[in-house]
Amino acid sequence: MATLPNPLPKLASDPSGRSLGLRLPPGRLIDATGDGPWHEPLLWHADKSAAPGTWAALGAPAARVGLLPVLVGLGGSQGGPASWQLAPAGMSYPGDHDVEDVIAECWEADEDEELTELFGPSGVDWPGLAPAGSLTLDPATCAAQIADSLCDGTRDWLDDPHLALVPARRSADIPAAIGWTGPLNHENDVARLCAVLRSWEDRFGMRVVALGFDTLTVSVAAPPTDLAAAERLAVEHLAFCPDNFAEVGIRTYAEALLGDRDWTFWWD
Repeated sequence: MATLPNPLPKLASDPSGRSLGLRLPPGRLIDATGDGPWHEPLLWHADKSAAPGTWAALGAPAARVGLLPVLVGLGGSQGGPASWQLAPAGMSYPGDHDVEDVIAECWEADEDEELTELFGPSGVDWPGLAPAGSLTLDPATCAAQIADSLCDGTRDWLDDPHLALVPARRSADIPAAIGWTGPLNHENDVARLCAVLRSWEDRFGMRVVALGFDTLTVSVAAPPTDLAAAERLAVEHLAFCPDNFAEVGIRTYAEALLGDRDWTFWWD
């Protein structure tokens, strides 16, 4: 995939990041993939667990030099990014994909009674993109707030979060930039899903906040406040991550999206 120049190699000889204008704590560069070491570091993560305020203190300055923040879970049976079987060589570029094409292709047309009730006789077809939300909070501020809330250790999908820095053009591209394979059983090329994330970034002020082995949490600065819009968005979520709907229907899921400032996705 097309990438910006990667500042991370400089941290090998300058761990504090002073040459980049940063003041980083002790950390680790990750270049491990499922096929062996990558030709350059894919990400850096701090040795110490993240705490409230870590995102703002480290992430905001790093973003100015092209390193975007994300929390990564280092606990649990799957370990951290060094053990995640990252596959950057298999990723395309998110900008090469059209969000409507991706969602339509991911959509599994189904004789679903609830979809027909919501969207009429054509409910088995994808009803199109949900309308954009209205920003009620700065997206960067929202991301910092959600990141801080994830540091309390109560989320079982994010065990022992550490702040990571990733060379990426925009927050939505972070999964593809590191070759994340969390949705492997649903989509082999996560850059296609990043095209959806880009669209959510534009329409809902979304930022990628946390990654686990197979989980993704994003912040949402402009969540839907209208049920009809939330129902359309729920259909996008269904195409993006069908596993989120294993035990919940579209209508109930849509109701939970109203005003919700963080979305979490899990792939089996």
